Amino acid sequence: MSLSNTEIDAIYLTIALASITTVLLLILGTPLAWWLSRRRGNVPALLEAVVAMPLILPPTVLGFYLLLLFAPNTFLGRFWQELTGSQLAFSFSALVIGSVIYSLPFVVQPLQTAFERIPQNLLQAAATLGARPLDQFRSLVLPLSRRSFITAASLGFAHTVGEFGVVLMIGGNIPGETQVLSIALYDSVESLRFTEAHRLAGALVVFSLGLLFLLYRRDRQSGWRVRA
Repeated sequence: MSLSNTEIDAIYLTIALASITTVLLLILGTPLAWWLSRRRGNVPALLEAVVAMPLILPPTVLGFYLLLLFAPNTFLGRFWQELTGSQLAFSFSALVIGSVIYSLPFVVQPLQTAFERIPQNLLQAAATLGARPLDQFRSLVLPLSRRSFITAASLGFAHTVGEFGVVLMIGGNIPGETQVLSIALYDSVESLRFTEAHRLAGALVVFSLGLLFLLYRRDRQSGWRVRA
């Protein structure tokens, strides 16, 4: 059974959104996780709480406040419109920003745990031998944390694929622009197109189950327990 143009567009948008979001999460989450793993006190604890908020905060709450932030009458909304000539709310760019914020804990937490488990004496020995902090990170931290990077990237990608509430609030349901798979599934059910809904839902179930199976199989080796 062939896919409709709407389904193909939704699949493409979902893969593009998840890929871009995962890259940005690794770029932003790695230094943040490293800083949190090396610091103690009230400020790091507060920042950890802020990062972890999407784990317990209803997606619609986060989406609502992001929608207000992206509105054309706000500083960010006006700046974006002057810069790009288009509004930020209900755009693909808004989906990327919202997805990065909403999926941040799924990348930061496994990386932070991996960084905290690196023996401090290894870093001290490297510093004694003349290795600069960047050299220590590249030569010691990255190789020792490789499995956690794979886990973090996989969780960030999968969580972005399954987003619904945040995406719906800040992106709406615009085919070819903001209609990702989860929104396309909702639209199919709402329109009573159950055959199409079965295809989309089945694809998401198979993808999620396959990825989680691979992550749990690696769980004993990586030493980090996957948590929902």
